[in-house]
Amino acid sequence: MKNIVIFILSSIIVVLLSGILLDKGNPFEKANQGVKNAQSEDKGKVSIGATSGPYADMVKKAIKPGLENLGYQVELVEYSDYIQPNKSLAKGDLDANLYQHIEFMEQFNAQNKTNLVATGQVPTAPMGIYSGKYKSFDEVPDGGEIAIPNDPVNAARAFKTLKLANLLDVKPGTNELTISERDVINNKKNLKFVAVEAAQLPRSKDSIGLSAIPGNFALASKLDLNSALQLEKMDGHYRNRIVVDKKNKDSEITKDINKVITSKDFDKVMDESFVGFDKP
Repeated sequence: MKNIVIFILSSIIVVLLSGILLDKGNPFEKANQGVKNAQSEDKGKVSIGATSGPYADMVKKAIKPGLENLGYQVELVEYSDYIQPNKSLAKGDLDANLYQHIEFMEQFNAQNKTNLVATGQVPTAPMGIYSGKYKSFDEVPDGGEIAIPNDPVNAARAFKTLKLANLLDVKPGTNELTISERDVINNKKNLKFVAVEAAQLPRSKDSIGLSAIPGNFALASKLDLNSALQLEKMDGHYRNRIVVDKKNKDSEITKDINKVITSKDFDKVMDESFVGFDKP
């Protein structure tokens, strides 16, 4: 009789506990189900362009996973230059791109009559002055050459960085966003400036000796940011942005991309995989 009573009581307890678990559910299963539900809402395809190197990696590692959790199918289109990603965006072949700062975008709009707009900022690798021949600026001979970007906006960054390195002075009152060779009033080593297409700048550090290399091309060429003889001092003008066509500025896709790049998960990936990048 005693064993029968124990058996009956045990059965009742099991039934009650089962009811509680069925009602409340396993928290881990609920969490996983939440992810599945978010992913099951198919929001369609989103196409993002980026230059090969760190910004393509940023899309792969930090933006694509976040968008996929929101229900998007993400396509990354990689480019090797600064012009085609904007042309593709203007034609409607891309939903957004990631590789440029706002000054470059505005210059592109002016020259190409496009209507691209900058949205969220992302951590950005600074431009640096690198050398394959010299260990310091003291070793650079008088009249030596330096390769600088062949577009005016990034050339201005190069001159600003050379000024920071105390290699030249510019006219008082010069707008630092538009510095050019004609604004240089004291070229302390009589440097000769050689305009080079941006993707070729990493090679120029060996062939020419000095090169002002934007951060994305430096990292794509496996250069350590800390190996630069001088890194630029960044500000909001030169941090890279998510760029979209103006007609899509307030679209759900644009809002979701900016939601992802301001998330804690995105920030965690930046801290782990993009060390040395200047954060907004």
